[in-house]
Amino acid sequence: MVEPSVLHAVVVIFLEFFSWGLLTTPMLTVLHETFPQHTFLMNGLIHGVKGLLSFLSAPLIGALSDVWGRKSFLLLTVFFTCAPIPLMKISPWWYFAAISMSGVFAVTFSVIFAYVADITAEHERSTAYGLVSATFAASLVTSPAIGAYLSVTYGDTLVVILATAIALLDICFILVAVPESLPEKMRPASWGAPISWEQADPFASLRKVGQDSTVLLICITVFLSYLPEAGQYSSFFLYLRQVIRFRSETVAAFIAVVGILSIVAQTVVLGILMRSIGNKNTILLGLGFQILQLAWYGFGSQPWMMWAAGAVAAMSSITFPAISAIVSRNADSDQQGVVQGMITGIRGLCNGLGPAFYGFIFYLFHMELTDVDAVDSPGKEPKPKMANPTDESSIIPGPPFLFGACSVLLSLLVALFIPEHSGPGVRPGGYKKYSSVAQSHSHSPPSSGAEGKEPLLDDSCV
Repeated sequence: MVEPSVLHAVVVIFLEFFSWGLLTTPMLTVLHETFPQHTFLMNGLIHGVKGLLSFLSAPLIGALSDVWGRKSFLLLTVFFTCAPIPLMKISPWWYFAAISMSGVFAVTFSVIFAYVADITAEHERSTAYGLVSATFAASLVTSPAIGAYLSVTYGDTLVVILATAIALLDICFILVAVPESLPEKMRPASWGAPISWEQADPFASLRKVGQDSTVLLICITVFLSYLPEAGQYSSFFLYLRQVIRFRSETVAAFIAVVGILSIVAQTVVLGILMRSIGNKNTILLGLGFQILQLAWYGFGSQPWMMWAAGAVAAMSSITFPAISAIVSRNADSDQQGVVQGMITGIRGLCNGLGPAFYGFIFYLFHMELTDVDAVDSPGKEPKPKMANPTDESSIIPGPPFLFGACSVLLSLLVALFIPEHSGPGVRPGGYKKYSSVAQSHSHSPPSSGAEGKEPLLDDSCV
């Protein structure tokens, strides 16, 4: 509680996403009851607005955390991200409206990764990022199953109360136990100090992306690979229940198994791969697993195929920690928040486009949610509304996943051109570099000309 550590970041992430994991089953019920028609489309629209706001706000929050510290923005992002939880039982319409608007602050990962970069040496960051990402998976190992059991036994109200209590516990933990990771000399004397608003402008960040070839390649890779992943997250549980006809307990067990395998992949396997085949090849391997997983989801029509593809999906989870590591390794100490905010902003944009993309394709193929509760009722098994309802063994049960596999294939081709090693002028790793950059840290907008076009990352040798 005195020295900042990766453990603090792990606890914050675990509690936030554990509280949301409890709501998996109640969320499906409320979503269907509120939008009985075109459920996939409305789900995509809600997440689309949230993702767009996340894209617009992520660079600003990252830049502010570079100046004013990480702790206050951890508190801000966790509070507003979890604020919609109690509204689920108060008013479903206000609940979905609050979820959409919470995208302004739904960038906890951006601040967490900057927090981790502050306190870890360069060679430790890939492992630390993998641990944080594995914690996200760990939070989903038991929470959906617990939420489903409590929902069936005691009702959704108890689940919402428990999720709200855990979110409040997370906020209290940040207030009481999480120390500031950004050194004092890197922060201004008062909260009134100006920041570089050019860094906070998401479109200015995109323009800077175009000026640095390495950042451009990384951002295109993130966009093409996370676009289908975001769409999958938003609709996959509905897909399992409607098309594959999983029961609520089976969906919870599926999440738990994939979560456990993801923890192993992002801790043990990621560390081994980073040391043995390098950062870039780890990214390529993760993208290859993602292509296989999406293709299997697309063509799979039997439950065992979903379980097998889920195991492959766990291996594909090594991609983003490896990308975060290669970015943070080459970014300046006082630019960690901005760079991670940019990457998180791209993911936020995907969180907006991905669900809408998947929902639209489901709509084109006439696949809509009919009755969520029917799968859990004995003797009732709803039939999905496919393009040809008489064809019980459709060749392509999940069309959006095949479109996603094509997108990830393009991402892999782009990632082939990401340079593996940094240029000769790269600084040695570690968070002890602050003494050399503190004097040059400026809170005013950068001047125009050559200085304004300085690469965000050190390596631009493509």
